[in-house]
Amino acid sequence: MKLLRTIALDPSDTFVFEVAAEPGEWAVSGAFRFCDQDPAALSGKVRTAFRSGFLGVQSWGWSTLVQIVPATEADCRTLIDLLARQLVDRFGAPDMATARTSAEEEVAFTQSLCTHPISSLIAVHRTADDGEIRESFRRLQLRAGQGHGKAFSFMEVEDDTEPDSGLNLAELGRELRRP
Repeated sequence: MKLLRTIALDPSDTFVFEVAAEPGEWAVSGAFRFCDQDPAALSGKVRTAFRSGFLGVQSWGWSTLVQIVPATEADCRTLIDLLARQLVDRFGAPDMATARTSAEEEVAFTQSLCTHPISSLIAVHRTADDGEIRESFRRLQLRAGQGHGKAFSFMEVEDDTEPDSGLNLAELGRELRRP
């Protein structure tokens, strides 16, 4: 079995997200965090989390990248239990049974993202179209002979889905600098 853990190749997550996930946390997509918000109205660090963040389940913080890691059944149960508890405590789920059902679905989705080899890095890009949140995921492949190191010196991107042609990095950078 494989699951996702947050990874920090540099300190950028601490600057771009309101709360950055701790490296090594169990992670899920986290798109549900935006279900009661209008994505068009999001700005600054919240918008960045919407567009490119994975949710660290323990800290409830965000990570730009996650890593596929081996996991046991016990790890999976721990993740489901932790996420269910967070859904009750932080997201207002009515009871643990309801929260557990939702956590199981979220973890199953997370497992579906783990089709690539162990240690692969995954990035997400979210958009909102007609009231629906759409996610696309990319695997970031290490160049031959390199290990995880500097974020901008070693990655080649393998697209799993079509990239968003409307992504404007210059505008995204301006959004991050706005208060």
